[in-house]
Amino acid sequence: MPNDLRTHARTAGTALFNWWKAVTLEALCVAVLWWIGLFLLGVPWAPVWALIGGLMTFIPNFGGVITVIFPVLMILFSGHDMYRLGLVLGLYAVIVVIDQLALQPLLLKRVSRIPIWASIVVPIALGIIIPFWGVLLGPPLLAIIYAFRKPPQPLPPPQTGPR
Repeated sequence: MPNDLRTHARTAGTALFNWWKAVTLEALCVAVLWWIGLFLLGVPWAPVWALIGGLMTFIPNFGGVITVIFPVLMILFSGHDMYRLGLVLGLYAVIVVIDQLALQPLLLKRVSRIPIWASIVVPIALGIIIPFWGVLLGPPLLAIIYAFRKPPQPLPPPQTGPR
């Protein structure tokens, strides 16, 4: 394999690994948010549902919906009132907003150097152009694209003359 191709493959692989680290940190944060919220609402088996919520973060679009199904069913089958069901659905909405508008963009910026505006706009635009695959492939493609951009050049040291 030519040396240039090997360098490009290594750059892309490093970008994907950094993206995976960011998504893993995001999943951990989402699991903690779910656990705190479900624990405060008194939902049975809160740690199990929080673990599932963290794991479902890896599945775009459908992961959040799959996550909320289990706590909702637990509330319905345990005989709790509809007020608590509304609180669980509200918790889901709050976690989705925190995750999609704060956690994911900030972690991608910190780990993969992707600007916050790009991590919000590009998956939406790709989701419109290629509905399912655009949202699925948007963040890893951004990580690869920004890995190939030149890093900012450091400023030269200040010139000090004789005193």
